[in-house]
Amino acid sequence: MSARQCKNCGGADIDIDQARGSAVCTACGSVLEDNIIVSEVQFVENSGGGASAIGQFVSADGPAKAPVLGSGFHTSLGKESRAQTLQNGKRQIHSLGSQLQLNQHCLDTAFNFFKMVVSKHLTRGRKMAHVIAACLYLVCRTEGTPHMLLDLSDLLQVNVYILGKTFLLLARELCINAPAVGKVVFYFTHCRGAGSFNK
Repeated sequence: MSARQCKNCGGADIDIDQARGSAVCTACGSVLEDNIIVSEVQFVENSGGGASAIGQFVSADGPAKAPVLGSGFHTSLGKESRAQTLQNGKRQIHSLGSQLQLNQHCLDTAFNFFKMVVSKHLTRGRKMAHVIAACLYLVCRTEGTPHMLLDLSDLLQVNVYILGKTFLLLARELCINAPAVGKVVFYFTHCRGAGSFNK
């Protein structure tokens, strides 16, 4: 019940349902208010990996103030999350790239590949270390450095075929034509990875 007055019949017997956010005149049955207002803001994860707010803040003083949260909220939170992913990726690229003794140009190119991967949402369902290694190997192939996928596999202690699968996917999705390695290098990598080099 409330001290409000019905606009239609002038009755003062108003039933307010907090759970539904409605106010109904019990004398004439007019719905005076039907906006659902919640006292808390909930967050849900969207398909892009960001977070969106459900509902919005409403001032206790009335509807005069603009809502604090709206469509811009999930955008800024998504940008923050993406920036953090890029920062972590850059750090890991520099760490792994320095172990391979790659120059700054190669590291910058690998980071550019990584940014493209993140923008195309190709990191979903894949380990970050595998994606970073694949980006670095893309650079090794395009720049013609003497590194093999097996070098990255040894550094990360990851099966070379898992890295190879990620590398091929990224090369295809990013439309990067990585030059083929020589037959001897390919044979050595393939056979050594399969454990049949002496055959």
